[in-house]
Amino acid sequence: MHARSFRFDTAQLHGLFAAPRKPRMPLLRVALGLLGLALLAVLVFFGVFIGAAMLAAGMAWRLLRRPQARKQAAGQVVDAEYRVVRKPELPTPR
Repeated sequence: MHARSFRFDTAQLHGLFAAPRKPRMPLLRVALGLLGLALLAVLVFFGVFIGAAMLAAGMAWRLLRRPQARKQAAGQVVDAEYRVVRKPELPTPR
């Protein structure tokens, strides 16, 4: 039995996973470069816009929920005694 008879041929798959080549026409290179920059700018813009909207929604949620928390906490008083616990001293190295 031959060991090479079960070898997987990767020649057909090489074209699928190879790095894309740049176009040879300079005008097409510039157009694709500008298209890439425009796509990047749109993605960054929407990312910043969505982040700002999430922050604004969080602050609005916190402002709207605050009066209810004060009404509930006004009737409940916790009375306690507190003691400061000092950090124990570490033994000196030998």
